[in-house]
Amino acid sequence: MSLDLSLCEQAWRTRDPAFDGRFFIGVRTTGIYCRCVCPVRQPLRRNIEFLPSAAAAERGGYRPCLRCRPESAPFCPAWKGSMAIVEKAVRLIREDGALDGEDGTVDALAGRVGVGARQLTRLFRKHLGATPSQVARTARVQRAKRLLSETELSMTEIAAQAGFGSLRRFNAVFQEVYRRPPGAIRRQRTRAVRAE
Repeated sequence: MSLDLSLCEQAWRTRDPAFDGRFFIGVRTTGIYCRCVCPVRQPLRRNIEFLPSAAAAERGGYRPCLRCRPESAPFCPAWKGSMAIVEKAVRLIREDGALDGEDGTVDALAGRVGVGARQLTRLFRKHLGATPSQVARTARVQRAKRLLSETELSMTEIAAQAGFGSLRRFNAVFQEVYRRPPGAIRRQRTRAVRAE
């Protein structure tokens, strides 16, 4: 990744927060790397280099500044804090079906994101206002609705592909969420297609 050195120099000199996390400053004389907003006295220009990422700085032999904590700069997972854990867990729920089937437990999901099950549930409630199981249920219903609308699969196949353990559970949850059975959604789609 190439950096515009004049732009980096201007952002560094003015400590422009708009560039925080977009590049880093390696100080050759101290072996430390910083964010452009670091409050320490700025070193001489000849003693620094601009680096595109914290990883590039560390690969170059620099260690992180203890004052500005560049490893937690914007756009990195540490900067997002606990929300990064929640985002990863939600991605695993939606894309991998992490809570589907008999193996899909909150304990197993929590282990995959590196926290305990109680902590994960706490973080979900804090950031999403719902538990991991509730998020998974919503993801299953959304998958099922999409399959109902876009495919000709049988209800049993839809229930299985959407991540429900049984057709009975699929029907019950779908009825609860949409206030109508899945068959009604399919019939509605069929009538719309015929009308065209």
